[in-house]
Amino acid sequence: MHMSRGTRSAVMAVCATLLLATSACGDDQPEEATAHQVRLYGTDGNMSNSYAEELGDRANLVDGMKGTTPLTPLPEDFKKRLLSVDPKLDGFLYAAESYDAVVISALAAEVAGTTDPTAIAKQIVGVTNTGTRCGTVAQCLRLIREGKDIEYRSVSITRAGFTDVGEPATASYATLHFDGQQLNDAKTEFVGAGDESAASNKRPPRGNASSSPDGPLVIGGLLPKTGDLAIAYPPLAAGAALAIKEINAAGGVLGEEVVWVDGDDGTNPAIAKATVARHVDGGVHVIIGAGGSGISAAVLEDVVKAGRILFSPSNTAANLTEVDDRGLYFRTAPPDGLQGRALADVILRDGPQKIAIVARKDSYGEGLQGIVRAELERAGFGGDKVKLLGYQPGEDANAAPIDFSAGAKEIKDFGADAVLIIGFGESAAVVRALADADVPLAALANS
Repeated sequence: MHMSRGTRSAVMAVCATLLLATSACGDDQPEEATAHQVRLYGTDGNMSNSYAEELGDRANLVDGMKGTTPLTPLPEDFKKRLLSVDPKLDGFLYAAESYDAVVISALAAEVAGTTDPTAIAKQIVGVTNTGTRCGTVAQCLRLIREGKDIEYRSVSITRAGFTDVGEPATASYATLHFDGQQLNDAKTEFVGAGDESAASNKRPPRGNASSSPDGPLVIGGLLPKTGDLAIAYPPLAAGAALAIKEINAAGGVLGEEVVWVDGDDGTNPAIAKATVARHVDGGVHVIIGAGGSGISAAVLEDVVKAGRILFSPSNTAANLTEVDDRGLYFRTAPPDGLQGRALADVILRDGPQKIAIVARKDSYGEGLQGIVRAELERAGFGGDKVKLLGYQPGEDANAAPIDFSAGAKEIKDFGADAVLIIGFGESAAVVRALADADVPLAALANS
């Protein structure tokens, strides 16, 4: 990287301290709370309109729930273009990141002059950092065909490009608010995070524009059509579909239309591995996914062994930054080291006394849980004020519902007035269990 990891960590620690200090010491006063009310908080895996649907006739329980997600203010034109490919969309979570993952892959292939995945991978970081800035697929492809280097900027890649290891150097986070059973866009707040100097300044190798690709660029999906993260599938799929549509409208890649091959990760390692095997056998060059960090970690060895690219629009687990990927793993979603600070800030603004953090037991849930805990401790919340709990997600869609009754009782006995839930659609069982245990949720007190 441009900075050593030690230097980067020190800079991030200072930023985190400033962020938390600002929220605790600024002019904003904590929101007034009735004694013994318990506020709910979430994160990108469950802060979507579809999450309320997971609760069925108890959807009112999310009223007042807050959370964070990697999200930039999306231009209205981009939203309209997404709706043109899926008119039923009711949210845009990770749509921009999905769009950019597909576009960056296509641009890198055009620069490389080949559909060989290894050659494409060597160009991915470079197309976000070196050359003439461009903001549309057509503009970027035209510049590449004119022999120019480019610096791609678009809906999710805005302030800076990728780091040396192929992930965003900077990010934008949104604080989302459930108002009733829907997210209230009017209450959404945005905050920037990250360090622009962490972006790579390495020059990529020159592409071979004169080479002849062996057929079209083939991109395969590894997205959560089913499973615990299926609530995030519609915007992820819409972002990818829009990118393919606009790339091909601009002439495709290396003179041929890009081919998209659908595929499900099932939010399940076994399903994802089977999909990867089909993609490899079918000649897919770049795999877009997986949806969840744990699923990507489970299939990465297979993808790397096959010499393919794995490019996720929604993986946020911090440990994936250091993964041994032979330069074949990328993501447009920022690592959770940045989101953890934003989450801690949101919780602290409400002035809680005791905080429970419930996380699904995988690299995403436990990783983010640890980061948030560290940020809370930095702000003065010691071990007696923070309680960590977890739950084991089911292996597949037919698994028995999660039983969190014992955990809900622990939270009630602990006396938490804030509960952060880190999970996907399955974590709705945690909310139900809290209500069943007579934990005084703020939504119930206000109903």
